[in-house]
Amino acid sequence: MPANTTASSPKKKKGRRARLLVLVLVLALVAGVGYGAYWSISTVRASFPQTTGSVQLAGLGGKVEVKRDGHGIPQIYADTDEDLFRAQGFVQAQDRFWEMDVRRHMTAGRLSEMFGSGQVETDAFLRTLGWRHVAQEEYDTKLSAETKKYLQAYSEGVNAYLKGRSAEEISVEYAALSFTNDYKPEPWSPVDSVAWLKAMAWDLRGNMKSEIDRSLLTSRLSEKQIKDLYPSYPFERNKPIVEEGGISQVTGKFDPAAKPSDLEDGSTGGDTGDGTGTGDGTGTGTGTGTGDGTGTGSAGGAADAASGPSSQLAALSDSIDAVPALLGPSGNGIGSNSWVVGGRYTTTGKPLLANDPHLAPQLPSLWYQMGLHCRETSEKCRYDVAGYTFSGMPGVIIGHNQDIAWGFTNLGADVTDLYLEKLTGDSYLVGDEEKQLTTRKEVIKVAGGASKTITVRSTGHGPLVSDRSDELEKVGEKAPVSNAAPDRASGYGVALQWTALQPGRTMDAVFELNRAKDFQSFRKAAQNFEVPSQNLIYADTKGNIGYQAPGRIPVRAQGDGSTPAPGWDPAYKWTDYIPFDELPYEYNPDRGYIVTANQAVIDAEKYPYLITKDYGYGARSQRINDLIESKIQDGGKISTEDMRTMQTDNSSEIAKLLTPYLLKIDVSDPYVREAQKLLEGWDYTQEPDSGAAAYFNAVWRNVLKLAFGNKLPKELRVEGECLSVRPADSTAPDDDLEERVRECGQRDPDSAQPDGGDRWFEVVRRLLKDEDNTWWQSPRTRTEQATDTRDELLGRAMADARWELTARLGKDASSWSWGRLHQLTLTNQTLGTNGPGFLQTILNRGPWNLGGGEAAVNATGWNAAGGYEVVWVPSMRMVVNVGEWDESRWINLTGASGHAYNAHYTDQTDMWANGELLDWAYSAQAVSAGTADTLTLVPPGHSVP
Repeated sequence: MPANTTASSPKKKKGRRARLLVLVLVLALVAGVGYGAYWSISTVRASFPQTTGSVQLAGLGGKVEVKRDGHGIPQIYADTDEDLFRAQGFVQAQDRFWEMDVRRHMTAGRLSEMFGSGQVETDAFLRTLGWRHVAQEEYDTKLSAETKKYLQAYSEGVNAYLKGRSAEEISVEYAALSFTNDYKPEPWSPVDSVAWLKAMAWDLRGNMKSEIDRSLLTSRLSEKQIKDLYPSYPFERNKPIVEEGGISQVTGKFDPAAKPSDLEDGSTGGDTGDGTGTGDGTGTGTGTGTGDGTGTGSAGGAADAASGPSSQLAALSDSIDAVPALLGPSGNGIGSNSWVVGGRYTTTGKPLLANDPHLAPQLPSLWYQMGLHCRETSEKCRYDVAGYTFSGMPGVIIGHNQDIAWGFTNLGADVTDLYLEKLTGDSYLVGDEEKQLTTRKEVIKVAGGASKTITVRSTGHGPLVSDRSDELEKVGEKAPVSNAAPDRASGYGVALQWTALQPGRTMDAVFELNRAKDFQSFRKAAQNFEVPSQNLIYADTKGNIGYQAPGRIPVRAQGDGSTPAPGWDPAYKWTDYIPFDELPYEYNPDRGYIVTANQAVIDAEKYPYLITKDYGYGARSQRINDLIESKIQDGGKISTEDMRTMQTDNSSEIAKLLTPYLLKIDVSDPYVREAQKLLEGWDYTQEPDSGAAAYFNAVWRNVLKLAFGNKLPKELRVEGECLSVRPADSTAPDDDLEERVRECGQRDPDSAQPDGGDRWFEVVRRLLKDEDNTWWQSPRTRTEQATDTRDELLGRAMADARWELTARLGKDASSWSWGRLHQLTLTNQTLGTNGPGFLQTILNRGPWNLGGGEAAVNATGWNAAGGYEVVWVPSMRMVVNVGEWDESRWINLTGASGHAYNAHYTDQTDMWANGELLDWAYSAQAVSAGTADTLTLVPPGHSVP
């Protein structure tokens, strides 16, 4: 999220820091330090919500009760739908309005109004995408009258809370902001709520980064080598979600029970490669790094990495990265686990459903736990639902009602395409015709500075994202295109086509899910859940389980969306979207359970449509499948506690594969041998106190660096990490160190490659038995000999890991632990990022030493190119005991409150880190028994006790 950094003179910056330090001193007194603490405490507590007594709330038709448990989690009771959502807006504003306010400014491209000129470029990119415009169009033309009524009621509740309160009374962050900005919060609107769906769609948009990365790789690697790094999905080893059925030749619809002979051919569904994956060395870019950042490398036969499309696409990648920096890093760890087990395999005799979405750690958590209850369900009050919501949006996103439970994971559908556009003045080429660009002006207001006006230009494919970078104005200068491509002239523009830029009805789907009663109504709701495309799992009190793949997924006339397409060629247009009736689903499959963890949805040979070429590779999903099978074999049953234990499974799939090879390496250095011994007898679990896990993950990081990372173009490598590389046009031998030039990485550590996720598991798996594959070659450096074989490279990685951990954790290998490397720090996503150190201390929390790891079920993800720090997490965990709702369990990453000194700021984090879950009360009796505070909201004119 944005930091409070505005462009100014050094003198002004110094003064600003001084003013912020005043705030720090004030807040320090809150902790009881020094004389005058009472005034400081009262200042900060002014923003704490009232949770007991009564409050008059304009617009209410009757009394509403807000019952909070000992962790501040609210359960709301009302007599009409509108009162329920009006109260939800009021309560979320009480706890999280600062977060809501920042989110709406982000989605509208208005961060500069809050945080100054440092956010202008991000705002310009977001204005170019036009999230707010699309959300407004959705509200005006797509959403039902009922949904609009609920959104309006929610907004009225938010605004009732804001009315009459100064900014400082709403959140302490506004007090800090007031030292540099006279910003005042404005009223909430229904479109503010709808726009947040666009932000979530961006975070879960699929393969756009992979599309860019594959293009960038062409500057250094051959087509075959790039194919090595993007292997096909291993269907023979890792099961897809949907194992049976397909599109029936008889009905033309997806039929989960159809026999293979009755299915339409899936040959056009799109594969992810031929699965062979051996590098031939042609044009290989190679290089090795040492501890001091030096190294050697070559780019034999490659294009010049400093020119052509690489630098321009890298600039686009930077612009794209600026937005996930607000939401969290993108990458193959961004996904989720969810699974449901039918009653015949559970101790309860009813389904059990688990879900834990993997997102960037944020403070406060992205999620907000809540229950929305009609005292009596009727036509005027139809909701009795509880679960996880987003602050700023009415309804429940993931959870259960009295009849069904549901969970989400990211489907990963390819819903974005980049198009190269031939631009001439105000027109662009399509076939033989020049078409006029669509344009609009956007004025970006800047706190403490002059406004900036930008022009947003769009083609028929979408906005020209290349307009947001000087470099990208000439994107495609050397892009690989066919001989039939139009003259390059000054280069091609780049347009983004994305399903989320078309107005849809996902907000309708949220309310429909909340009141669904059976699989039929669940699927009807899913039909409107267009963006982001998610895997939806299902269970109901009658014992049924199910799965539905929803979403607006494009059908391409030509091309597969894996690299930028020629926008001037109509053959590459989107012709349609996959019809909902033809999207895969399951209902009570014979195996008795369903697992979704970002793996392939369905075998491409059984399905005629391309969903994506960039699924996760199934390491987590197959581990969950295996854990379930191990429990139910020989008549075993799965309990709620078993589901929780599975969620915290720390087993490393790559360690199981690679460790036997590491133990066979003959290590002569006693210092390295001491570390190698840690792996002997290791069970491959990554507990926080495991020295073996620490050493293995360090070895894995160094294997990736030596075999792949140092051979990638600078646009994909970590910013500031420099190598000595041979120029592309050099004819000197690989080991001629005098011919090297210094080349430094350019990418943020959280999104650099190789990130170490399960794609890289698959890459290495396919190379391991080929001891002499050219990927194992690593040129000599000034301090290290070259490697030519697998075992030589593994040995060098083991040595490098030993010295790296010695520097980080000490000489005594027996004292090492994975948790000391693999730490989570929760950062307040605004002023806690780049503000003064004291202010960050006030707002941020941690670190926590964690277990788990990349592509483990307990997916505490880290980027192997950037370091060991945790960059994405199970953002919440829940286990739903269907039918026995009060036996369900849940946990949030942080707490209910967004107020830094509130008792519920991070009161769930220790339990979350330990894999614990809270009891989840749902029935009126259970909620009442667990209530710590009750706030009564009453209409104006009613007496307040």
